[in-house]
Amino acid sequence: MPPPGPPKKPDVSAANKERNEYIPSFISKKPFYVDDASEPTSDYLEHQRLQKQEQDSKWYDRGRKLGPAATKFRKGACENCGAMTHKAKDCLSRPRKQGAKWTGKNIQADEIVQDVQLGWDAKRDRWNGYDAAEYKAVVEEYHELEEMKKQVKAGTDNQGPDGEDEEDEGAKYEAETDMGRKQATSTRNLRLREDTAKYLLNLDLDSAKYDPKTRSMVDSGATADQAAALVAEEGFMKASGDAAEFEKAQRYAWETQERGDKNKLHLQANPTSGEYLRKKEEQAAETRRLAHQKAILDKYGGQEHLLSAPKGAAVVENERYVEYDEQGRIKGAPIVKAKSKYPEDILINNHTSVWGSWWSNFKWGYACCHSIVKNSYCTGEDGKKAFQETTRLRTGTDLDEIPKAVAWKEEEAREEHVPNAVDDDWKARADAGARKRTLEEMKGGITEDEMEEYRRKRVTADDPMAAYLSKGEVH
Repeated sequence: MPPPGPPKKPDVSAANKERNEYIPSFISKKPFYVDDASEPTSDYLEHQRLQKQEQDSKWYDRGRKLGPAATKFRKGACENCGAMTHKAKDCLSRPRKQGAKWTGKNIQADEIVQDVQLGWDAKRDRWNGYDAAEYKAVVEEYHELEEMKKQVKAGTDNQGPDGEDEEDEGAKYEAETDMGRKQATSTRNLRLREDTAKYLLNLDLDSAKYDPKTRSMVDSGATADQAAALVAEEGFMKASGDAAEFEKAQRYAWETQERGDKNKLHLQANPTSGEYLRKKEEQAAETRRLAHQKAILDKYGGQEHLLSAPKGAAVVENERYVEYDEQGRIKGAPIVKAKSKYPEDILINNHTSVWGSWWSNFKWGYACCHSIVKNSYCTGEDGKKAFQETTRLRTGTDLDEIPKAVAWKEEEAREEHVPNAVDDDWKARADAGARKRTLEEMKGGITEDEMEEYRRKRVTADDPMAAYLSKGEVH
């Protein structure tokens, strides 16, 4: 009797596991759309487990034809090309003037239509159906170009003075500074240290301004001086040489194109023709101007007033040494005082001074006539005399002042006691002022009895008994 075999291992698969009563019913019960007949299994949790992966879907053969083309048009085929696999509205061939349905010629073969079942990922795969062999042609073309470059390079003298090969072809595109060192790619487009920023060309606050948006110097809003005109838009560089003539030629060419002239000019395509036509038009304009000027002089005269300017008045170059300070002004030049926004030195109504040139008693006026009325007519010295006389009368400076010694003697004579003499009025008033006033005197000398009688006899307009009171008094 043979020995018994090893014990059989128990089946631990998911289908043979005992039912776990602690699993909730909404997990253990299959959904209504799961067909139990199609999936005979003992695993009651099969619907909860990871489903099997779909088979790899095959990509269709793009553009592949099915056999030879037909020789005559078939019923139900495409009216344009004659293929049976699509209709005329879905045809990708060039639209014919007369389709294959009517000509029966050049009928295209049928395409292979495959029923490709694509999964969710396959539909969204951008590389689905890509054939890596197609890129082989690109690689071969690149290698052929490299071989041609090596042959051309070998035919020229590529050996340096030391017998070393030159640098790679890409090295010639590397930027170099004035010192000869190569720069990194990230720093090639940066500003050089020697390049001065435009806003540092002129630091004068009253001169040209720096516009950070356009990165240029503009003189809008600044003082219209020569420094602003030179610095604005780097005019000091563009105004030298033939830059001005080139600008005129370019503007003339643009104007001919905008006007739509018969001979449109292009400065780069035909510069000689543009220069010739521009000079010819300038000469014609100058001839017309001189003829018009001559006609006006012949009619009205005035030839003697058109003499050329004196030779001394011409602006000539000099070598005068000039130094500038930090503000951009010439050292030693007189400082011009800034004028106010109000009109200055405007004399009206025969005045010789402006309003506000004289001040007296907290009032402004004219210094020429001491008048404090604005826009008044000037009276000159008579006005000054009248003002002085008015001031003397107002302040009492013309009254004769009594000497202090005489005034004291008169006071002492008054203070002498005379028996049975009548007191002077001034002394009585002084004594009355020294006394303390009574309540009746403070009320104006009216007693309380008089006030009571006034209240009884007073008649008010809103008193309803006033009419009866007046009738009783009358009777």
